[in-house]
Amino acid sequence: MRVRHPSSSDLPQRWLFSDERTKAGLLELAAVLPPGSGIVLRHDSLAPGARWRLLRRLMRIARARRLVVLLAGLPAEARRGGADGVHLRQHAAGRAGQAHRLGLSVTMPVHDARQARRARRAQAGAVFISPLYPTRSHPGAPALGHAAWFRLASMSGGIPVALGGMTPARASRLSRANGRRTGWAAIDIWEEKAAKRRARQKRKAVPT
Repeated sequence: MRVRHPSSSDLPQRWLFSDERTKAGLLELAAVLPPGSGIVLRHDSLAPGARWRLLRRLMRIARARRLVVLLAGLPAEARRGGADGVHLRQHAAGRAGQAHRLGLSVTMPVHDARQARRARRAQAGAVFISPLYPTRSHPGAPALGHAAWFRLASMSGGIPVALGGMTPARASRLSRANGRRTGWAAIDIWEEKAAKRRARQKRKAVPT
């Protein structure tokens, strides 16, 4: 059976960016995401075989929980692993045509105007524009702020997704201010949710 990959209009508004520095494992984080959310699998330091196995395990969870999974890498890798799409780094923007021909969803990161124009030419369905706010994952990196973020969002063409210090409340305010469909992505907030879930499970496991 041919897998139907999500179109640009079907891409999630909530995203988890995988980060090997988190205390919670990726599979644990996937278990706390609301159904319909998306995951960008990075974990670049893993050996190819280990990264492949992680993707396959993640896809089983994703199918059961209606999550969308994109592999940060090359289109052929994403297709072989059964991912819904590919997250193309800027240096791989030229592979966008191949990804589209394979029927994969395409997203790209955007940090400046040049990258925004490149994402538009690649017809990325969504663009992760960052960092909107200061973020723990990139300490000391200058934040874009709203004005610069909106400017890049208008240049990029795809659905703009805010990354960097995001919370649901900030995402809601951003979407209202932007006046168009706007997504958000995070790392820390999902790890906090996983920690709370773990604490609840521990309390239940303690005999009374």
